[in-house]
Amino acid sequence: MKLSENWLRTLVDPPLSREELAHQLTMRGIEVEAITPVAPFFEKVVVARVLSMEKHPDADRLNVCRVDAGLSEPLQIVCGAPNVREDAVVPCALLGANLPGISIREAKVRGVMSYGMLCSGKDLGIESDVEGLLMLPQDAPVGQDFRDYLDLEDHVFELKLTPNRADCLSAVGIAREISAMTGAAAFYPEMPKIEPDCLDTREIEVKAQSACPLYLGRVLKGIDISAETPQWMKLRLERSGIRTGNIVVDVTNYVLLESGQPMHAYDLEKISGSVSVRFAGEKETILLLNGENIELSARQLLISDENGPIALAGVMGGRESAVSDSTQDIFLEVAFFDPATIAKAGVLNLSTDASFRFERGVDFGMTRSAMERATHLILSICGGCAGPVSEKKGTLPERKPILLRLPRARRILGIELSIDGISGFFDRLGFEYEVRDDVFSVMPPSWRFDLKIEEDLVEEIARLYGYENIPGMRPESAMAMLPKSESLRPVSELRRLMVGRGYHEAIGYAFVDAVWEKDFSGNMAPIMLKNPIASQMAAMRSSLVGGLIDCLCFNLNRKQPRIRVFEIGACFYRTDEGYGQEEKLAGLCYGAAFPEQWGIQSRTVDFYDVKSDIEAIFYPTIPSFAPFSHPALHPGRSAAVLFEGKSVGCIGELHPKWVQKYDLTRVPVLFELSLEALMKREVPVLSEISKFPPVRRDIAILVDEKISAGAILEFCRSIVKPAKVELFDLYRGQGVEMGKKSLAFRITMQDTQKTLLDAEVDAIITQLIEALEKRFDSKLRI
Repeated sequence: MKLSENWLRTLVDPPLSREELAHQLTMRGIEVEAITPVAPFFEKVVVARVLSMEKHPDADRLNVCRVDAGLSEPLQIVCGAPNVREDAVVPCALLGANLPGISIREAKVRGVMSYGMLCSGKDLGIESDVEGLLMLPQDAPVGQDFRDYLDLEDHVFELKLTPNRADCLSAVGIAREISAMTGAAAFYPEMPKIEPDCLDTREIEVKAQSACPLYLGRVLKGIDISAETPQWMKLRLERSGIRTGNIVVDVTNYVLLESGQPMHAYDLEKISGSVSVRFAGEKETILLLNGENIELSARQLLISDENGPIALAGVMGGRESAVSDSTQDIFLEVAFFDPATIAKAGVLNLSTDASFRFERGVDFGMTRSAMERATHLILSICGGCAGPVSEKKGTLPERKPILLRLPRARRILGIELSIDGISGFFDRLGFEYEVRDDVFSVMPPSWRFDLKIEEDLVEEIARLYGYENIPGMRPESAMAMLPKSESLRPVSELRRLMVGRGYHEAIGYAFVDAVWEKDFSGNMAPIMLKNPIASQMAAMRSSLVGGLIDCLCFNLNRKQPRIRVFEIGACFYRTDEGYGQEEKLAGLCYGAAFPEQWGIQSRTVDFYDVKSDIEAIFYPTIPSFAPFSHPALHPGRSAAVLFEGKSVGCIGELHPKWVQKYDLTRVPVLFELSLEALMKREVPVLSEISKFPPVRRDIAILVDEKISAGAILEFCRSIVKPAKVELFDLYRGQGVEMGKKSLAFRITMQDTQKTLLDAEVDAIITQLIEALEKRFDSKLRI
């Protein structure tokens, strides 16, 4: 919205500079986007009258004019404007004048001396619809400084209002806001009640009471439509971005800008019978003022007479009932329309100054005053007589009191507020209120549709107090370090371990395709969402494997040959009581075991590469592995991961049928582990470091093929505590009978008190060999 600063200061004039006023408005929520001068700088330009003119002797297009510029003698000025004429009143630049881009000097034009310049709007940097000289009214005072005559020291404030502040869509609304925030007195325009001096009326019928709870109409007869719009009104309209037309249209536009109340005037002779406010009928049409003929729907509100629609209510008038140059009698309309009803006209792609205000809510307490103001202006400028005001009133919007608790206002704003302080703010805002036990009961005024809840009143207090005056206080609280258990490993550490082993973290959706649940979890009845965001995201995942396979396919489609990804996330399952969830860590390896390089021969990643990764993230505890069957994994190349005697996950190659289904050229190796098990770790215990040399013994035994090396390792460690037992070789082939295998173990012993003797070591090894022979029917391989 654009508003003249000088107009605004006639309503309220705080002791603030232009820039200070703009800053204050912006800090109170009414943003001033720009401040624009109405004209560029120029000087020594006066109002002048052309006394006489004659053709230039040496130029057909030039005229030599005698000009009265208010000086002691008329000036001789050569002018080439096509519209120059005798008795014309125009701006004249005197000698020494500085105009935008030009300085005026005494000059000889085709042999004739010229002592000044008659100016066009373009010469002065002023918008003008006239080609040639800028014509002024005949009563313009000759000799007056042109800047003073047109008030060109004025500036235009361009305001950016939020949708909730419809009360500021007028000069009075902004003046009321400035008065409230600065305490300066406001002087609102007089709106005297006009007593009727004729009895002419037009019957009004409101058939849509909910959409039009208040409608006022008045007949004005015998007006002079040719009357000139006063200069002050023209300037205010033009500086607000509205083109001037005939006097009736200018007055209705002016009252809209001044009070925020849209109005419309109809040619009384073009209205047949009574005026009716109703909703449109089926396929009803109307020709609007902009020349557009539109077909209406049943939700559009109309103003009509006995012959049909004459206006689209709250939006635009009809051309057939419009005021014209021959109009003598008018019907003046002022109304309050329901904002939601007017907003429905948006489907017609019509937006006007009137609809912009009605959609946000206009002050229904100002409706009659606006009628009186418009009547007063028209009669004082155009003459004529006014009939009585016809009014149809229904149920206006209910204004419910809002309770504001003083302690809550203090707590929200963080400042000390008093009853008197808040009362002062509400008085300046024009609110009616009562106070009882530190609680304000505030009745919102008719112009404030945005005040509904307690927080709205707190915002009003903050605005008037000044956002910049509210101190920025750092939050203070008693903070303490949370206890961190050494027996639990943080998830961030697991992430660092996985990244350190060459994995990249993936983050997938907890909502997955139900097909993944069937393929990778054997889950034929997954937890389904009632309202999924997509058909392929309709189930809650019970495993992270599906998301990793999807990530693998995504990267393979983008020509990535080697992929190592992991994900940490929640998986969901059904329980007797409802649903539960478990945090898991899953990983996938595909392609080469190592990045391509010259120092290592390339090979495909296998089960044991991934098994070493699992052992690394469990370290220093040691998990064990056992044969296992899983729907997603190869039945002969998969294992359960055991920790503290319980299964906490699985590892293996992807099942061949899924490799084929998902078009994979190589077999990925996957694992999925319980996050709870991974987070457990033993608290370090101080132990003595041996100063004596370790003793190493290697033994190879022959055992049945069906006996696992893991079982033998566990047994050996239980026999030779605290010795370190490791498997370092597995052999099948020549020298070993069918159904047997050779396992070689390294046994390292070290005492903290002494150097072990060979006899002591040999006795331990002999004991171990006998125990192995007795438990596993093994034989020492020599």
